[in-house]
Amino acid sequence: MLRPTLIGALVTLVAIHPLTQAAECSRDGLLTAASTYLSAQTSGKITDLKLASNFTYQQNNKVSDIAKGLLSTAYKIDLNRSTADIVACASYTMWISSSGTKPYVVGTQIRHRDNNTLEIAMIDTIAATTGDLFFNAKDTQKYIAAEDWTSLPAASRPSRDLLRKAGDAYLDMWTDATAADKIPWGTDCERVEGSRLTKPCGGQLPHGGSAKPNGMRRYVIDQEMGSVDVLCQFDSLGNLPDSHEIRVVDGKVKYVHTITVNGK
Repeated sequence: MLRPTLIGALVTLVAIHPLTQAAECSRDGLLTAASTYLSAQTSGKITDLKLASNFTYQQNNKVSDIAKGLLSTAYKIDLNRSTADIVACASYTMWISSSGTKPYVVGTQIRHRDNNTLEIAMIDTIAATTGDLFFNAKDTQKYIAAEDWTSLPAASRPSRDLLRKAGDAYLDMWTDATAADKIPWGTDCERVEGSRLTKPCGGQLPHGGSAKPNGMRRYVIDQEMGSVDVLCQFDSLGNLPDSHEIRVVDGKVKYVHTITVNGK
């Protein structure tokens, strides 16, 4: 029989060093889940996804029935790329379908609960198609396919704080006259807004003028890729569902991508 003092010591030891530790969110797990999302989109079969019991599907900033959303239809994906945020346990996937009868440019954040990448807690999608702002899927695909998204060396990866500030400053340009000047623009930066290419990024920028800040901001920050994606509601221009992705290389903004839906 264990003496009371020994039992107390064991209880204290277990409290300090739990026998089971919470799982860590892994990059591989996030990217694997993103891959299953792409496979489900290609097949149009929601059953290919392992969804959590209290799963949420959101499309163009509205909570929706996944069975009636974009994932219920199969699309040929002509270009895709995913990034991973192990701190938020979330991923961002951009995909383009330019060869079908209804083209799409899509940005999707996938979120996991309790660091469990085996189950998807939320799929949050911004989906632009014909008629949306500056939309031309073939041109967008052409510009983005030419970009370099090689992983950054560990020593030169930007901090999460810098990436988030870059994303916020970009979205603040419409309400803050000084925001554009706070962004570290690269001289070779490229900005793809819908299908419009602007080089360098730092030209033709807003400097305030709107009273409505862009809200509903949701972030996926990937330091290995030097990127931040922000899904939001573009209130400065009229409640538009929107995705803004920014990549920072060597401390300077290298790429900016925007997907904006006209709010229909």
